[in-house]
Amino acid sequence: MKIVFSLLMGALAFSCQAEELTIYDAERDRTIPVAIEYPTSGSQCVPEAQCRVAFISAGYRVPFQQYSFLTERLNALGYLTVAVDHELPSDPPLSRTGDLYTTRIENWQRGAKTLALLQQRLSEQYPGYDFDSLVLVGHSNGGDISSWLANEKPGYVSKVITLDHRRVTLPKDRDIRVLSVRATEYPTEASVLMTADEQLEYNSCVAELPDSMHMDPSDYGRPEMKQRVAEMIIQFLSGVSCDRIRQI
Repeated sequence: MKIVFSLLMGALAFSCQAEELTIYDAERDRTIPVAIEYPTSGSQCVPEAQCRVAFISAGYRVPFQQYSFLTERLNALGYLTVAVDHELPSDPPLSRTGDLYTTRIENWQRGAKTLALLQQRLSEQYPGYDFDSLVLVGHSNGGDISSWLANEKPGYVSKVITLDHRRVTLPKDRDIRVLSVRATEYPTEASVLMTADEQLEYNSCVAELPDSMHMDPSDYGRPEMKQRVAEMIIQFLSGVSCDRIRQI
């Protein structure tokens, strides 16, 4: 197995800057670019007191580094963030015609395998961080990827946050809390989301962001919308009620 690092390991736990790595998956002969950013809250991240971890999966054709509005807030909250590049130049383009659920499954499966590999590989390299209670955050197609992995019910996923994902059904598992922030620009089939009763049953939340666009939950979004999305996520991670999140 080969891991290519662009940094020295000695000072990783306390760095505040992004470190870009390329991880090699020999089984699939695939490189996986990631950007890792560390807690800025002064947390001492050691095996005896691990810091939390969030994986960020970008929307299709959105550069994976374009979620700083969110990673900065998560880093300040004590999270290690891992932004993942799921789309390589050699990958087939995402289908645009036909039954998009069926034709895009290969993409979601590939992305889920990438996240699973990163969970295993990075947990070995960063013992000061808790990769056994991951938060998966995904925008658009990245939310589909995150939901696909969570629906496989790996024990290391504790929360899933989707930002206007469109097609993969949200996980319904009492061990996985879910927040799905919905933009109003495009409709999403109700079957992809959760009913009001299901949200109560699974301690999860579907929250609409009024007058919002599909790209608002990214660095390309409008400042006021990015602020609201980030605040919704922070409040969700802090355990506040869905009713309060919807009022943000």
